[in-house]
Amino acid sequence: MFSHKLARALFGAFALCLITAVAAPAATTLTYSNFFPPTHAQSKLAQAWCDEVTKATGGEVKIQYFPGQTLTKANQSYDGVVNGISDLAMGCLAYTRGRFPVMEAVDLPLGYTSGGQATQAVNRFFKRMNPKELKDVKVMYLHAHGPGLLFTRTRPVAKLEDLKGLKIRATGTSARTVSALGGTPVAMPMPESYQSLSRGVVDGSIYPMESNKGWRLGEVVQRGTLCYPVGYTTTFFVVMNKDRWNALSPKAKEAIAKVNQRWIAKTGQAWDEADRQGREFFLSLKGRKLIPLSPAEAARWKKAVEPVLTGYAQQVTKKGLDGAAALKAAREEAARPLDK
Repeated sequence: MFSHKLARALFGAFALCLITAVAAPAATTLTYSNFFPPTHAQSKLAQAWCDEVTKATGGEVKIQYFPGQTLTKANQSYDGVVNGISDLAMGCLAYTRGRFPVMEAVDLPLGYTSGGQATQAVNRFFKRMNPKELKDVKVMYLHAHGPGLLFTRTRPVAKLEDLKGLKIRATGTSARTVSALGGTPVAMPMPESYQSLSRGVVDGSIYPMESNKGWRLGEVVQRGTLCYPVGYTTTFFVVMNKDRWNALSPKAKEAIAKVNQRWIAKTGQAWDEADRQGREFFLSLKGRKLIPLSPAEAARWKKAVEPVLTGYAQQVTKKGLDGAAALKAAREEAARPLDK
């Protein structure tokens, strides 16, 4: 009698294990392409995201991480995901100018105050506007660097007239800002900036303070202009191939969504810490100087870029989209202080 009951119990346990094994989703391995070099703070944080996703999904989702453009180039990141070259990618919307007209609104020179505040703004803007231009991927989360400022190789820029004749590396919406301020924009991805500045191909670049250390640009520029009133940001994306996302189990999707939400705040904090380190690194180098704008000059710069904002709205409206609504939403989200 005892052995019969034991046999039934063992059989039941075996059957339960068999059912569980059959029902458990198979492990999925995804590829993740990132143009940031492996030493950059945002690359390290992306690697941490991969590890956290594996942990949160109980090993159901594993990720192979490819930093430093080793899988797709910076300007190919988005299409690489759409076309299945990589399953995931971190990239920059500004590297494909005109492709994301609604989202370009948040890259305007709206006077952002920090990376955390800019990251909060772009995610709120995306949720609020829900633009169709990102419908061919699954957006994990967005983030944005701290205020984009002007740095030059040798010439100090303290007023608008100082920018005349200077070739300034700028991408996306920020290129229009450079034009409005009197400079000549030269489009190129960030990975090409160091050599271009070093060789004098361009006279300067606009970028957040962090890039002085994160991309070592502080080594090839000597002057920085603290033009915070027209500080722009650049929107970065982490997106996933839709088919690969849809193939995941509901449990895995829920776990990843929770990780994404935490990483919004983490990326913003990382940008701010990187800005602090970038400033320190820049000033530690011989002969470096940061130049503030006088209140009167700051007002001139704000007035100079206003046509960039209104021009954006008009241009987007010509494409059949509501440019005025996008600009209004971007202004409002950029004006919101960072949530405590």
